[in-house]
Amino acid sequence: MSRGLTYLSEMTNQTGPGPAEPSAGDDERLPAPHSSRAVDRRLQRRWVPLAAGVMSMIIGIAYIIEGIAPGLTKHRLHVETYLGSVTRTAEIIIGLLLLMVSHGLRRRKRRAWEAVTLLLVAGLLVHIVQPYIPHIADAGGRGYVRLPATIISVLLILALLWFRREFYAVGDRRSRLRAFWVLCYLIVADVLIGLAYLALSKSLQGNYSLLQRTHAVVANLAGFSGPVHFISTTDADHFGFVTGGLGLFTVLVFIYMFLRPARRTARLQPADASHIRHLLERYGDQDSLGYFALRDDKNVIWSATGKSCIGYRVLSGVMLASGDPIGDPEAWPGAIHTFLDEASRHAWVPAVIGCSELGAEVWCREGQLTALELGDEAVVYVADFTLQGRAMRNVRQMTTRVCRQGYVAEVRRVADIPQEEIAWLNRQADSWRGSPTERGFSMALGRVGGRQDGQCVIATASQEGELRALLHFVPWGADGLSLDLMRRDRSASPGLNDFMIVEAIKSATDLGVKRISLNFAVFRAALERGERIGAGPVLRLWRNFLLFLSRWFQIESLYKFNAKFNPQWVPRYVVYPGTRDAPRIGLAALEAEAFLVWPTFEIRRIVRKFQLGRIRRRMVARSQHKSAGG
Repeated sequence: MSRGLTYLSEMTNQTGPGPAEPSAGDDERLPAPHSSRAVDRRLQRRWVPLAAGVMSMIIGIAYIIEGIAPGLTKHRLHVETYLGSVTRTAEIIIGLLLLMVSHGLRRRKRRAWEAVTLLLVAGLLVHIVQPYIPHIADAGGRGYVRLPATIISVLLILALLWFRREFYAVGDRRSRLRAFWVLCYLIVADVLIGLAYLALSKSLQGNYSLLQRTHAVVANLAGFSGPVHFISTTDADHFGFVTGGLGLFTVLVFIYMFLRPARRTARLQPADASHIRHLLERYGDQDSLGYFALRDDKNVIWSATGKSCIGYRVLSGVMLASGDPIGDPEAWPGAIHTFLDEASRHAWVPAVIGCSELGAEVWCREGQLTALELGDEAVVYVADFTLQGRAMRNVRQMTTRVCRQGYVAEVRRVADIPQEEIAWLNRQADSWRGSPTERGFSMALGRVGGRQDGQCVIATASQEGELRALLHFVPWGADGLSLDLMRRDRSASPGLNDFMIVEAIKSATDLGVKRISLNFAVFRAALERGERIGAGPVLRLWRNFLLFLSRWFQIESLYKFNAKFNPQWVPRYVVYPGTRDAPRIGLAALEAEAFLVWPTFEIRRIVRKFQLGRIRRRMVARSQHKSAGG
């Protein structure tokens, strides 16, 4: 089977070449070739948090059903007392909270374990007290405790106490944006619970439509009456109490989550950035992706000696790093151990995308992980590049055509460009963007012309004095560049990007550059070998699937674009714990690279769309004019 199809490079516990042994007196030693590091606690007894989370969800759903059960049978329509309505509402709220925290329980969160235990105890108290409430007892329920639900709750409480050490993870970073997500979840849940109550009720006066029922539920959540009426005033009062209680509970939870102190999100601190730049000066030539660790939205974790670090982001419960560790290869194991310890403390899934073969070997050896070859990086060596020959015919023709149309290229270091011109270049480049979302994580810096990025290179193409395209390169050690950004005017001539890359390669000697890393081609070998004569049916099927995905992701187009320059292909790997975590890691990678963008609420965009700022300025101007006239 082709290596490009699955790339199952199982390098766990392989010695490989690895980094060299440190000299005597070095304050950070490499572990033995076969690392003696303890197995990740997250991988031990995986059935415990999974079973606990599922049982918590089941009990939560049962509580919600029991809370709306008075509409099922007539003998339960006698819940007239205030205390009876309180217990029914409490059951629904407990069920909602159990559903909310069950996800944290599956992720071994300690706070979730504490919350579920307290909620189950509260649910038991409600079950014990409820049969002794007047009118419920009159219906024949005095002294009756619902044994199945009570027994299951007691067993789950005992199991949680017995396996309490399996729930050790500290909480994740939180932000006020999460409060809006929780608000949306609770509103949807409240509406569904209200609709279920009305569907189970047998005392409605008429056959109301879904729209009328939804209107009634939403109105009662806000404390008003709706178009739905009940035959029994008891049912009407109980429905109003339950929905009103849910509405009040939703508001209180939202206020609490919005006002609670927000934890610091991932942002690269100036001190960390300065230390990373110092390491890149000494070891930056090892990895073409090293400079991308200076992205503003990345966090960084250091080895004990500070000789190595790893940049990462946390997305969807995945602690995602990119590229190789930065710094002395002898200190990589220290940074990797710190990284894995942090992931274990939070019960995050550790993963790395885009690391080199050496980096994958060290990660797999030190962390007992698995490597999968993800694709290839295209590297062009300036001394070997030429436009002559049949293989370069297409690039040669495109660049010649662009030159004849009057395009002129200019390649400069950022330090040689005035800040005013850089600001203008950014404005022009932003005007060419088809989407406000900036893609990139592993091979994108996220900015152009930063004050600390003087060694970056900007290549521009102009036609009759008008800017038509821009390329941005970041340093790769002292004698290399790595392509970061490609933007061009959509009305510009085809082949303009080819022309600019060729011009950048031609100017490389003057800049002291010997090698240039181009775009990353995902599953390149599968695309290349799958079209050859003699390729097997599995490989052809995999290639066809990649071509299908290329309609939305630039898989085939990036490969063909890179291949035109006859580069040397350098394999890149993704490192992960195991197959079970692969879907979550894939989701986190898509989110990190901005191929998957969750909807956000941006007030500024709404203001611009509806021109609210202009209306506000007019109102202010009118008020000032009136006050001046008065």
